[in-house]
Amino acid sequence: MEDPPLASLSLTHVHYDPNDLISLACAFLALVPQGLTITYVTLIWSTREVEILLMFAGQMGCEALNWILKRWIQEERPTQMLGKGYGMPSSHAQFVAFFSTFLSLFLLLRHNPHNHPHASATHIPIPLWQRLALSLLSLVCAAAVAQSRVYLNYHKPRQVYAGVAAGVACAVAWFIATSLARRLGLVDWLLDQPILRWARFRDLVVNEDLVDAGWERWESRRQKRSEAIKNLKKQ
Repeated sequence: MEDPPLASLSLTHVHYDPNDLISLACAFLALVPQGLTITYVTLIWSTREVEILLMFAGQMGCEALNWILKRWIQEERPTQMLGKGYGMPSSHAQFVAFFSTFLSLFLLLRHNPHNHPHASATHIPIPLWQRLALSLLSLVCAAAVAQSRVYLNYHKPRQVYAGVAAGVACAVAWFIATSLARRLGLVDWLLDQPILRWARFRDLVVNEDLVDAGWERWESRRQKRSEAIKNLKKQ
């Protein structure tokens, strides 16, 4: 019997020109959405921050919208590309546009580390210029991912621009929706639900950095250990 024909997993299979270093870099940029998804899941599991969970929910909603738009518009990819599925709008461009836009809105408008409820010597809030620099970096990286789709001929320019527009619109709309949810107390209500209580979800990153709580405990433990060593030496 003949061996069955093999199929390619299109989720990670990227065509590129091996003689073109830019094409190779673009191939790696095509993996950014998958990498960000892994980052989402890792951060949700490790930090249990509801803000990250809400951002991921919006990201998945943006992906669902892209799936609907592609099947509604039904515009083909460039003829020289063998990519599967429709091309309008670009899912890669829409994914990174949502991520970078929502992250920037969070860092510049929602994150308020100076309003830390338990200020201490170990709490060092991220200054505005660093948050602005991180926002700009995320936007530049998103632009690189979006442009790579055109360079690799997976999408026409207008398909990428449409994806960026849809991603930005989803991010702004979801940021407004979650802001209203916070103002109306819906986020607090969500955190009081048994399943989130069981999973130990919390809402700290709005007013403090992810590392602060753990760093504060570590500093306290280190100081106690140093004092114990000094007391032993005195004896």
